[in-house]
Formats: sequence, C-alpha cells, structure tokens
Amino acid sequence: MNCYRIPEMAQKYIDYDMIQKYTELPQFPEIRTRILYAFLNKNNVLQQYSELFSLVTSLVQLGLDTHDTVSITNQAKDMKSARSRQIKVLAGDYFSARFYYLLAEAGHIAMIGTLSDAICEANRLKIVFYQTIKGLSMTSEEYVAQSVEIRSRIYMAFSKLMDESLNKVWPEILRLFTQCELLLQEIVKPEKQQLPDSWSFGYMLQQVSKEERRNMQLEEPDPSKVRSIWMKYNISSQLYQLLEITTRQLKDKLQTLDNKELSQELISIGEPFERYLSTPKVLEEI
Repeated sequence: MNCYRIPEMAQKYIDYDMIQKYTELPQFPEIRTRILYAFLNKNNVLQQYSELFSLVTSLVQLGLDTHDTVSITNQAKDMKSARSRQIKVLAGDYFSARFYYLLAEAGHIAMIGTLSDAICEANRLKIVFYQTIKGLSMTSEEYVAQSVEIRSRIYMAFSKLMDESLNKVWPEILRLFTQCELLLQEIVKPEKQQLPDSWSFGYMLQQVSKEERRNMQLEEPDPSKVRSIWMKYNISSQLYQLLEITTRQLKDKLQTLDNKELSQELISIGEPFERYLSTPKVLEEI
C-alpha cells in the first residue's frame, strides 16, 4: 500500500509566490481526501489510481473553495484587496485546469466527465443554498444537511466506481466525517458563527423572540446585538454538543465495518475530532 502523501503532491500546484504574497487559500480538504484515498486503496480496480484520483479531487475541491471566497462585487477599497480578489479567481481556475490536465494526461477521460458532472451539481446545490440563506429562512438542521451535501458532492462521484461492499458504507461515512469537519471549523472560527451562512445563525433564528429576529434580519444587523443574542443562547456549547454526538455516531459506524483494516485506518483519521473533544476547554461566548 502506498503511503498517503496527497498534501505533499498538491504543494507543487499550490505553493506559488504570487498566492502567498497577495492572498490566502482556503484550508486544504484533508479529511475528505484522506478517507477517499483510504477507500480507493481497498478497491482492487481503483487501488492503482488512488493517488491520482485523490490528488485531482482535492485540487477540484480546493478550486471550488477558493472561488467561494471571492467577493461578489469587484469594489475593492484598496489595491491589496483588489489584487487578492484577482489572485483567488486565477488560482481557482488554475486548480481546475490541473484537474483536467492530470486526468487527460493519464488517459482517464471518463473520470473527467464524472468529476465535471459532480462540479455542476455542487454549483447547483450552492445556488439553492445561498438563495435560502438570502431569505433568512434556513434552519440549523437545513444548514448542516445542505452544507454537508455541497462539501461531499465531488467525493460522492466515486460511489458507483467502488466495490459493492464499500459502496454501501461510503456515503454515510463520508457524510459523518464531513459533518464533523464542518462543525469543528465553525467552533474554532468564532467570527463565522455570527454570519447568516452558519449553523449558529440558523439555530438562533429558530430560538429567538420576535424582537431578536427583527434585529437579526436587518440588512445590516448591529454586530453587538447579534453577539448578545449569540451569547444568550450558548451557541458554542450547542455546537460542541452537536460535534460530540456526530463524532460518537461516526465512531460507532466505523466499528461496524467488516473490513477491520479499513476501520482502523478511518478511526485514526477521525482522531483529531476525538482529541479536540477530550481536551479540557472553557467554551467562551465572545
């Protein structure tokens, strides 16, 4: 079995002076890529392509994530912001171009079509997602379900290519890992928790009074009032508990796998969630 080295392989396409100087890229999709690689390595047919397919999928996802960080308008207030926006657009395009090139060079034309269809579907899901958010009607449950579906859509493209035994468990395991990843990112980035496109915002809309809801639904809500509402409903604690529940569900699912080698490998991939939950911490409402 090949040693997992996808992040190192991806660096040659990511580490450019212009990117490092003028902007920041989104987080590399490490968890989803690792579990995809683990599953592909357990497939007799796909094993020989596990590195290539995992690499191009990570580049596709990084390209989509990079484009998602580009501001909707081009009204940058300074040259630095304008340059950052330009670099993000170009970087996202470049990562997508590498996906086409690497697969075409290796002769995997059918896989180009498979991943291209997944990209189209992911973008369609995003349109629905942001339309719902714009209407300020998305619940916390809908936020999790739709966000996980969007984040996992590219990786789900491999479902039909896997052995039947792996195909049956892949969607649920991918969903649980992606949900843990989503919740952990929101916990460790408090600034995200007060935005409309967050679990926290949807959760608060379900709990708040009419007056609080009016404050939250203003076109430019008062940050101090939103923060006060956020503190009132103990958002950090709620997120932490949801992560704890999802992590437990994931661990229980992994322990039921017939392939014990795969089970142990996936459990090790999920250890960062376990470590975070087991670390003593004070959940600060900031």
